[in-house]
Amino acid sequence: MIDAPTGVAQALDALVTRIIAPNPSPYTYTGTETYLVGTSDLAVIDPGPDEPAHLDALMQAIAGRPVVAILCTHTHRDHSPAAAPLKVLTGAPIIGCAPLALSDSGPRADAAFDRDYAPDRVLADGETLSGEGWTIEAVATPGHTSNHLCYALRENGALFTGDHVMGWSTTVIAPPDGDMAMFMESLAKLMAREQDRIYYPAHGDPVEKPHRFVRGLIGHRKQREGQILRLLKEEVTEIPAMVARMYVGLDPRLNGAAARSVEAHLIDLRARGIVQGEGDTWKMAA
Repeated sequence: MIDAPTGVAQALDALVTRIIAPNPSPYTYTGTETYLVGTSDLAVIDPGPDEPAHLDALMQAIAGRPVVAILCTHTHRDHSPAAAPLKVLTGAPIIGCAPLALSDSGPRADAAFDRDYAPDRVLADGETLSGEGWTIEAVATPGHTSNHLCYALRENGALFTGDHVMGWSTTVIAPPDGDMAMFMESLAKLMAREQDRIYYPAHGDPVEKPHRFVRGLIGHRKQREGQILRLLKEEVTEIPAMVARMYVGLDPRLNGAAARSVEAHLIDLRARGIVQGEGDTWKMAA
């Protein structure tokens, strides 16, 4: 478990400092983790929620140094809303993921989308920005959301993984924007990146053996897919019944999130011609 209190700047290495926002929940773990990259000039990654205490903590950690960019991995409301007020306070441009405003009234394991997010520049896969002693590369990783980016810090082999890979829980894939096939492709993309030494997620501890961790995530998703297919063959056709069988002992507050991930698996299986159905009711394809 993270040994760092909310609002306290913690140096993780020579180029990376972390500040945890005061938004702990069953969905965000101890809170959204904001990262400062650099020493003399800075990039801010995932500025987090628009909370005065968090903005105060960020400005204290920035300590008057110039901010080159405010970067968001994606636009859920626990990640990007502080970008706008931080831009006002620092004068830095908002750079990174594309805007996305999607109506989604279903049960979520994350915050709703930030409709006010307005980037000054959108980064494409492989594009970079730099400051004194650091270079950040955008790594497109759609799946959790269609606009999700990770950020690679070339100088030290760190990858800031947002919600694509988290250090405390598996990522929820919530349709309609969340896409299981794209998520699995993005995990495979990270597996092919030999340069990544450590992951810094937006929730949870750093991942110090990233390739082994991602391999485990891929295996976990394949295991869930296998469970779903076995249940369908047993004529367990309703998503709530699947969740009850697949997630024994789950915190009831997370049942909705589990159902969304099961639905994402089923949509992927339908696209592959293996199952058919929609909503809560599914069956094996004829």
